[in-house]
Amino acid sequence: METNITLYGASGHSKVIIDILNCNSVTITAIIDDNPKTDTILGMPVVKNTDTNFSKVQHMIISIGNNKVRERISNQIKVDYINAIHPTAILSKTVTLGKGTVIMAGAIVNPDATIGNHCIINTGAVVEHDCHIADFVHVSPSVSLAGNVTVGQGTHIGIGAKVIQGITIGKWATIGAGAIIIKDIPDYAVVVGNPGKIIKFNKENE
Repeated sequence: METNITLYGASGHSKVIIDILNCNSVTITAIIDDNPKTDTILGMPVVKNTDTNFSKVQHMIISIGNNKVRERISNQIKVDYINAIHPTAILSKTVTLGKGTVIMAGAIVNPDATIGNHCIINTGAVVEHDCHIADFVHVSPSVSLAGNVTVGQGTHIGIGAKVIQGITIGKWATIGAGAIIIKDIPDYAVVVGNPGKIIKFNKENE
C-alpha cells in the first residue's frame, strides 16, 4: 500500500477508513469534503475541495458510503485511486481487485472472486468463490454472498443480507437489511424480506 493517501469525504465512513490506514501505518496527507460539517475528524483537519489542488494529489480513496456519490467523484477527479484493506481481512491470493476499493475488518473474500472499482466490502462480510462484484457496489456488514454470485454496478446490499449460490443481482439495486435472496434480481429493484420480494424500483437517475 502507498504510504501517503488523501481521503475524499469526512463522515462516519471515513473514520473506518482512517482506522484501516492507521492499522497499515499509512500517512493520511489530507481529508477533503465538499461541505465539511466539522474542522477535524479523529483529530485530523478537514479541508474544502475548493481549497485542494488535485493535480498534486498522488493517491486517493473516496471515503463516502453513497455509491452514486463515489461514482460521480471518481468520474470528475482523475487521480491514482488505491485500495485500503484491513489487516484482519482475509483475501485469497486469486482475488482480483479494482482500484479505490475498501475491504474492512474481518471480511473474507474467497478464491477467484472479482471485485470492481470503488467498492466497499464492509465489516465481517463474506464474498465466496467466483463471485463477481461490479464497480461502486456496497456490501454491508455481515452480508454473505455464496459462490458464483454476480452483483451489478452500484448495487447496495444491506446489513446481514444473504444471497444463495449462482444468483445474479442487477445494477443499482437495493437489497434490504436481512433479506434472503433466492432468485435473480433485476436492475434497479428494491428487495426486502425472507424470501426477498421486490417492493419497488429505483429511478435510473437517483
